[in-house]
Amino acid sequence: MANLDKTYDPSKVEGRLYEKWMEKKYFHAEVDRTKDPFSIVIPPPNITGQLHMGHALDNTMQDILIRFKRMQGYSTLWQPGTDHASIATEVKIVKKMAEEGLTKEDLGREKFLERAWDWKKEYGSVIVDQLKKLGSSCDWDRERFTLDEGCSKAVEEVFIRYYKKGYIYKGARLVNWCPVCETTISEAEVEHEEKNGHFWHIKYPVVGEDSFVEIATTRPETLLGDTAVAVHPEDERYQHLIGKKVVLPLVNKEIPVIADKYVDKDFGTGVVKITPAHDPNDFEVGTRHDLPQVNVMNDDGTINKHGGVYEGLDRYEARKRMVKDLEALGLLVKVKDHAHNVGMHDRCKTVIEPLIKQQWFVKMEELAQPAIRALKSGELKFVPERYGKIYLHWLENIRDWCISRQLWWGHRIPAYYCEDCGEVVVSKEAPTTCGKCSSTKFRQDEDSLDTWFSSALWPFSTLGWPENTDELGYFFPTNVLVTGYDIIFFWVVRMVFSSMEFMGTVPFNTVLIHGLVRDSQGRKMSKSLGNGIDPLEVIHQYGADALRLTLISGNAPGNDMRYYDERVEASRNFANKVWNASRFILMNFENHTHREVALDELIPADRWILSKVNSLVKEVTDNMEKYDLGIGVSKLYDFIWEEFCDWYIEMVKPRLYNDEDTTKAAALWTLKQVLITSLKLLHPYMPFITEEIFTFIQDREESIMISSWPEYKDEWSFKTEEGEIELIKEAVRSIRNVRAQMNVPPSKKAKVFVVSDKEDVRNTFEKGKVFFATLGYANEVMIQAGEEGIDEDAVSAVINDATIFMPFAELVDIEKEIERLEGEEKKLQGELDRVTKKLANERFVSKAPEKVVAEEKAKLEKYSSMMEQVKERLVHLRK
Repeated sequence: MANLDKTYDPSKVEGRLYEKWMEKKYFHAEVDRTKDPFSIVIPPPNITGQLHMGHALDNTMQDILIRFKRMQGYSTLWQPGTDHASIATEVKIVKKMAEEGLTKEDLGREKFLERAWDWKKEYGSVIVDQLKKLGSSCDWDRERFTLDEGCSKAVEEVFIRYYKKGYIYKGARLVNWCPVCETTISEAEVEHEEKNGHFWHIKYPVVGEDSFVEIATTRPETLLGDTAVAVHPEDERYQHLIGKKVVLPLVNKEIPVIADKYVDKDFGTGVVKITPAHDPNDFEVGTRHDLPQVNVMNDDGTINKHGGVYEGLDRYEARKRMVKDLEALGLLVKVKDHAHNVGMHDRCKTVIEPLIKQQWFVKMEELAQPAIRALKSGELKFVPERYGKIYLHWLENIRDWCISRQLWWGHRIPAYYCEDCGEVVVSKEAPTTCGKCSSTKFRQDEDSLDTWFSSALWPFSTLGWPENTDELGYFFPTNVLVTGYDIIFFWVVRMVFSSMEFMGTVPFNTVLIHGLVRDSQGRKMSKSLGNGIDPLEVIHQYGADALRLTLISGNAPGNDMRYYDERVEASRNFANKVWNASRFILMNFENHTHREVALDELIPADRWILSKVNSLVKEVTDNMEKYDLGIGVSKLYDFIWEEFCDWYIEMVKPRLYNDEDTTKAAALWTLKQVLITSLKLLHPYMPFITEEIFTFIQDREESIMISSWPEYKDEWSFKTEEGEIELIKEAVRSIRNVRAQMNVPPSKKAKVFVVSDKEDVRNTFEKGKVFFATLGYANEVMIQAGEEGIDEDAVSAVINDATIFMPFAELVDIEKEIERLEGEEKKLQGELDRVTKKLANERFVSKAPEKVVAEEKAKLEKYSSMMEQVKERLVHLRK
């Protein structure tokens, strides 16, 4: 049997093994009616993306589950693919074109899209290649792209069906608008950052009275679009003003005072300006009170014709001018500093402007109901359950979904307009004749669909829908979706209601939520903080297995985790521990004829470790099934490091080194069984090192990836032997603790007495005498019922049903110990003299800082205590 290299080098192993897995098609899934299916769809990363720690965690968790189920015998599909990422991709391409002095309009739509596809060919596979370095066992033969022909067909089909059912409409509503990219963006693309700003307190004169109301705003420029001011209907301060009017400053237009419970009467002045075209809450108030909607901004963030003298100014320049003019008119009361959250476009970092725009929307009230029922009925579940409440809250308060984007890269909206009468036709192909006016002139809508519209169909569009493919019938619905808590609303909800509408069932049974990977200080990783960790650099330095183990260790569903370099170093050390233990076992197989061993040939130590790994199989399998991946690997880590390596391997060494020992074959057989079982349990977490060792330790299965998952065996349950060995371990720990307290080095051997009046306890130690002597640093082990023959000065340790004795003289060289302690006594006396003299000095005590005096007193107490212990020990030794 060949042996492993002396040291484990991930860089020499991981790439080679991944190529082998790819060549052998181990990742590929087939429809196999003789097996149960298990499927996961990857949250499609953006083609603009680079692997970050969030991706690494998300994909590690998916890979663990898919490898686990593959080994369990399921026909497993991990469906991979990438997202076209409309805004992110277009921003990059436009930026690159700008360097050439070109704009989109210079090229035209078709030429621009040619460039976009070229960009995708060049850069679109970068993140896929990075996922492969992580060990992701996706079925790359089935890789999809949200703009590929099949997914595009599905998107078109869904749009048309929604439209025919009356769920899709075009109308003017408030949207998130990016003035730089000049497009609507989804909530997913808005990042909220706390920024230092101001509250500007402004007077609004009351019409017909010599009085005014005071409002406070963080955006004075939107004042130009105010169409009312509002107070709470129960606010006694302003009852007399309800129904009256105020003069809108700078615009000199009269607007009404309305009453609405939206107003918080205890916040600020209790009066708020209502700008329906520039604030989502104001939009709702305006709708309730039928207020006009006055949009005062152009698409580029400049003030439009409704801004009067401020027309053409950038929104922030207009703000400065308006504040100056309000001050000149005596209408600016005060300016207060105010820190508040500001919505930013995550791509270009521009402050978002809520604007009323003509856009395409999906009506959500009816579509949301089946998605709500799916959770309440248990058809869909979240792990942890608490995220189901967030899902429900969002669905029960859902607003219509804006699905159009002012972009060219994406799925173009399949709507056509008659150029003569304006009739709108939604169809897969451009109409030839207008059914209303018989015109033949049509133009297609210029907008593209929100990226989330296509990714909402991902679980079934990737399997061939709208065609009724074998894969769709077999692998759908998928089993579990793994995703971060930050996109429950944006993606999970949309996949569920889309699937309920078009497939009649949920897209997955379980949503496994994980938290964020934060830095060592608990901060979110970001470019602005410069605290991001590149997973590829970690892989290069420590290996993919070490990174994977770090990300999953101690990771509880839904909770954030912190990344420390020390943790990944510990994971690397664990990999080395597994490697060295495996290498040791393989070395002992050299020149030894391996044979099968019957269970009755095993001694208690063998049965103990076999029983422990058997229980481990049951527990880890149960943890995996319940998605407690972090708990499962923690149990594995502890078992391999402590029980197997630190205990059992040490226990069997005397047998391995003795060719005359008749139980050597049993020891080797047990080592192999436990190692193989441990490797299989560990494989989903650490695929590379387990595969490399597995191919050396056995020759029955060609790859650990397609080997069978361990199962609990009744015949491997040895509870009696477990109790026996745990008792011996307790004795060994007691011996080690005593020796550590006495500073006795491991090389110093001593006689050990095990005293128990119980025959079964004595028998236990008798059967384990050989390895007990080794582990307990004993040159001789005496097992007896009474304390005869034991020196009076023997040190002892009490364990369950027995007492361990060790002759003091054998542990310590008394003359040398006396000499050492006398030296310690002299040293302590010197310290005591120094401190006593210092504290006896009245000048020092009166003038030194109180803290310094207290420190000296503490030293005196400490040295006095140490001196007392040294003297007591000397008296005992000199006897």
